[in-house]
Amino acid sequence: MAEVTPSAGAGRKVLLVEDDEAVRMTLRYNLAAAGYVVLEANTGTKGLEMARARTPDAVVLDLMLPELTGEEVCRILRQESNVPILMLTARGAEADKVQGLAQGADDYMTKPFGVQEFVARVEALIRRAEQPPRASARPETVRLGDFLLDAGARRVIFGGKEVKMSPREFNLLYFLLEHAGRVHSRDALLSAVWGSDFHGDNKTVAVHIRWLREKFETFPTMPFRISTVFGVGYRVDLAPGVVAER
Repeated sequence: MAEVTPSAGAGRKVLLVEDDEAVRMTLRYNLAAAGYVVLEANTGTKGLEMARARTPDAVVLDLMLPELTGEEVCRILRQESNVPILMLTARGAEADKVQGLAQGADDYMTKPFGVQEFVARVEALIRRAEQPPRASARPETVRLGDFLLDAGARRVIFGGKEVKMSPREFNLLYFLLEHAGRVHSRDALLSAVWGSDFHGDNKTVAVHIRWLREKFETFPTMPFRISTVFGVGYRVDLAPGVVAER
């Protein structure tokens, strides 16, 4: 077995949600050898409770879990936080991978896998999440009629009501609105919003775009829409007569 550098984890917390004791023990050993503090849960319910209570730096989540499935836990966590999530499954079908990413997972590994690669994936997810935001002259607010995105307060107000958004949804919408009228590929959005060293599947961008559309499609007077430019990427188009105020 390849040796893992103990300094990689540097005391960061990884929550391991896995009901197979043998798999959990192997992953725990290798994460601990890399310097991580390993938190463990063997059901989806316990995993969700521990994620909320202990605020880990990353979550490793098995797809098939008792009580709450990995997909359910992932979907709930993604609406509450930006914690990096690595999904594990014994199934290798493309549909299963897409389903995991559709719930908001950042990366996906199919069992069996090498423990060295597993630890490297965890390390990459945490490193990307810890990258400081790039300094730029970004507008503090974006106002489109009765729509307001307030970057300082991390709030979106539409029609006088606050629209609840996950941190990643907010960041993606903020970026798209900053560059309204310009088309961005999935890979470009991954680099800008998820970080340049993100190693997950770019299908996660399509999932977050869908979530954004679902949040705003109920409003009768939309000042913008997120358009799909087939074969290229996504673009925010402002409604006729709407002018962005910064």
